[in-house]
Amino acid sequence: MRCWSTGLSAEREQAITIDVAYRFFTTDRRKFIVADTPGHEQYTRNMATAASAADLAVILVDGSRGDELLVQTKRHTYIVAMLGVRHVVLAVNKMDLVNYEQSVLRSLADKYIAFAQTLGVSQVECIPVSALRGDNVVTKSVAMPWYRGPTLLSHLESVEVGAVAHDQSFRMPVQYVNRPNAGFRGFCGTIASGSLAREDRIKILPSGLEARVARLFVGDQEHAAATSGQAITVVLDRDIDAGRGAVFCDSGNPIAVADQFAVHLVWMSTDEMVPGRLYLLKAATNTISVSITSLKYKTNVNTLEHLAAKTLHLNEIAVCNISLDRPIPFTPYAENRTLGSFILIDRVTHETVGMGLIDFALHRANNIQWQPLAIDRDVRALQKRQRPCVVWFTGLSGSGKSTIATSLEKLLFQRGMHTYVLDGDNVRHGLSRDLGFTEADRVENIRRMAEVASLMADAGLIVLVSLISPFRRERAMARELVGGNDFIEVFVDAPLEICEARDPKGLYRKAWKREITNFTGIDSPYEPPEYPEVRLDTSKLTIERAVADLVDYLELGGKLKNAM
Repeated sequence: MRCWSTGLSAEREQAITIDVAYRFFTTDRRKFIVADTPGHEQYTRNMATAASAADLAVILVDGSRGDELLVQTKRHTYIVAMLGVRHVVLAVNKMDLVNYEQSVLRSLADKYIAFAQTLGVSQVECIPVSALRGDNVVTKSVAMPWYRGPTLLSHLESVEVGAVAHDQSFRMPVQYVNRPNAGFRGFCGTIASGSLAREDRIKILPSGLEARVARLFVGDQEHAAATSGQAITVVLDRDIDAGRGAVFCDSGNPIAVADQFAVHLVWMSTDEMVPGRLYLLKAATNTISVSITSLKYKTNVNTLEHLAAKTLHLNEIAVCNISLDRPIPFTPYAENRTLGSFILIDRVTHETVGMGLIDFALHRANNIQWQPLAIDRDVRALQKRQRPCVVWFTGLSGSGKSTIATSLEKLLFQRGMHTYVLDGDNVRHGLSRDLGFTEADRVENIRRMAEVASLMADAGLIVLVSLISPFRRERAMARELVGGNDFIEVFVDAPLEICEARDPKGLYRKAWKREITNFTGIDSPYEPPEYPEVRLDTSKLTIERAVADLVDYLELGGKLKNAM
């Protein structure tokens, strides 16, 4: 049985580390894998990771601190319920400090059971213990004759957790394709649910192709069949183009494929979650780009109230809509843990910032299809006799972005080229007039600008974007939307003191007086590009020289050559 425990005691506080401590032990009646995680709030990520694979959770509370349930106890129980763990032990510790009073257990148990039941956790065993003295841990406590229930160990040995009886059809995410020299082509992975046998017919998703199982290996031994949890290699009766991220399914009961989902999300980073920002999503063996398209609500774990929110902070839990850059095979988490769960990874730091559970696919994911057009990007470029691209100017306010962009457009226009300048201030008069200057609003503004710039480049234009765009993540998102070969990042570099001295709009003076807030360079950060295609130091270059240098780069890269 897989158990998970969380909580604090004075004896253990010094030994807590950030890692989940997995321990294995066996009694006469059962084998255990115990994931021992700290109860500290900053280690909620460890607790959630351990609970995702647990059959039973032991919630440890301090009986000497009164009968009120701590917020962290409620948070852990909420996550336990969300992750599908239905067996919980409430271990009321330090009973020796309250003279082994029965009323302490009764009060905490009544409040905890009532809270757990609102979350759908109906199987709760409340056990009074003293970890220091061993009361009711392994042997019955002589100090609590009023307690007639099991000890902690005897309950763990006897409780019937059973398997999650939801999706029992065959599902296997492909992890690796094995191609030895002998011409043997095997698809390797671990069976997430169900079983597989030789001659079974399977469907490969997302392609939808079908084949039969010709050979099946467990390790290096050929077998006639394999079942859930086994790592296998499958050889098919026909050549199928499938790789890591594909999912093999029972052909008679395949799973769905979608690219937009409603999910439950636990945020695990000190950096706030911002809708519209691109993250990496790792689900089973797939790793793909994803953005949170809307934050529907977050949950107050103390009251279970649904709260409106624009962003998420550390340890907050929410229901969101997400959008992936391509469809993936999936099941709701309630049906299959492996194919219904995911983690989010920061694209810059590679930190795991969140974990989530798929609730269901959004209907619009299937209703909206890409419409092919008769006239494509290449044809439009030929008509205009130029190579479309997006030149993205980034830098502090006052660095010279807009001046250089408009000067470059004049020069290109005189050469007969088709251009358009997307200026950050101009766009805020229309497309982004509803946005402020918080981090979340800036991220959304950059996303909108990138989408428009991408469409304009698709129309065959040379697009000049002048936007502070202070965050590396969002500039990387813009590059991905446009396409790396057609995206040119220009860092208009000038020291803050020079930008302040110029102050063409009087914004720095207002920022220092606190008349405006979230101003880049003063009370909001700017992340300089690490590897821009072009760097223009406007503290040393004239506007004419900067434009000439930029034209030289564009010509050298073939961006100003005739497209024919």
